[in-house]
Amino acid sequence: MKILNLKKQAELEIVLLRDKKLPKALTKAEKDALEIQNYKGEGCCFLVASKKFFVGIESYNYPFPNAIRDALANALASIKKLRIKSASLVVESQQEAKEVCEGVLLGSYVFDAFKSKKGENNLQEIYLSSTKLEQKILAQIIKESQILSESINQVRELINTPPMIATPKYVADFAQRIAKECGIECKVYDEKFLEKEKMGAFLAVAKASANKPYLVHLSYKPKVAKGKNLPKIVLVGKGLTYDSGGLSLKPGDYMTTMKSDKSGACAVIGILESVAKLGVQAEVHGILGLAENMIGGNAYKPDDILIARNQKSIEVRNTDAEGRLVLADCLSFASDLKPDFLIDLATLTGACVVALGDYSTGIMGYNQKLKESFAKAAFEAGELSGILPFNPYLRKLFNSEVADLCNIPSSRYGSAISAGMFLGEFVAESLTQKWLHLDIAGPAYVEKAWGVNPFGASGAGIRAVVQFILNQTK
Repeated sequence: MKILNLKKQAELEIVLLRDKKLPKALTKAEKDALEIQNYKGEGCCFLVASKKFFVGIESYNYPFPNAIRDALANALASIKKLRIKSASLVVESQQEAKEVCEGVLLGSYVFDAFKSKKGENNLQEIYLSSTKLEQKILAQIIKESQILSESINQVRELINTPPMIATPKYVADFAQRIAKECGIECKVYDEKFLEKEKMGAFLAVAKASANKPYLVHLSYKPKVAKGKNLPKIVLVGKGLTYDSGGLSLKPGDYMTTMKSDKSGACAVIGILESVAKLGVQAEVHGILGLAENMIGGNAYKPDDILIARNQKSIEVRNTDAEGRLVLADCLSFASDLKPDFLIDLATLTGACVVALGDYSTGIMGYNQKLKESFAKAAFEAGELSGILPFNPYLRKLFNSEVADLCNIPSSRYGSAISAGMFLGEFVAESLTQKWLHLDIAGPAYVEKAWGVNPFGASGAGIRAVVQFILNQTK
């Protein structure tokens, strides 16, 4: 679907009802039609005679960051079924134009690659206009929204792709293809490199899989004037293309969504693609830890003691706490890049979903101002989040009698926080105040549609991190 900024007569007019207020300039026939349907500005209403489609924005949601996005996404489900190829819409501000574009572009995504019968969609173009914005500004907003939304939809497609296809090698190849298209650098490292780097924790997780692990390093460095210093951001993504739980095998019901355990790494690819295409004035790196956690005669075991890249020893008590082991070595590797900001994204704990629900990202770290700054950026971008406070008393839960650390805490209470604190043990000490851990276990993959997100992958973290990076360049 295309969003265009052109003065062209469309077949359908979409009318946004801000705060559920009906427009004053209605004809008597339109007023009568709305009266017959008892329409008061809630939900959607289609007037066939005048070809107007009213979209109500709930008063309790407005100006909630996703009110317009969600309202349009919900409306699209009905509009796409009409025998109409084009629609028009009037926006009143830059923010509203951005939200409209994202509502349409993100709300129209459907994962139907494996469906023999595709969903019906007649709508091809939506034309935006505004009496309050210059055409040039509106065109730029449309362009930027399309770049971001297309990246998110590509990431959704990658996350939704089943594990029989989306192996570590597949995701690494995907990253290489995106890098080539965007003109950014991409290095793909195999097992030999991981062994050379002494990534014992990462390697252990991947041991029993027929699909070999990879570490991918994406680098975006824009051209800048000589002598100008750019902020340097390094992103680390958990990329478990499938997680069976290993020898600590998951119950069957908990395996059916584990293709989504690569969501953090996939989001990092989308972020790098977005910042490159937007030409953001920041140096951005992405480190992807790609592996499968499977079972077999050579699988790593509870009671094993692993030596991580930073030489800390880890007692394994549960092989299903594998993401933190992969991230441990990746965070150590990323620390060597000496960034201004280090951010990891991971579907790390079910406990974070218990704490914040399905739809919010957990923000953790040692720097309160940095956490608040990221939460503000996420809200600006339309992603919900909650700050979970690190607690020094939880650190002792990772104590081990036989190693430096244990990979699971001795208590399940506060385990989203304690998992984040475990990761902090592998961030260079000089970077602890520059590091954020984002637990996206809740919003990354939800088995029901919500707002602009269809069933399945949402692309969680992309909008929030891109906005955070943009804020560092102002």
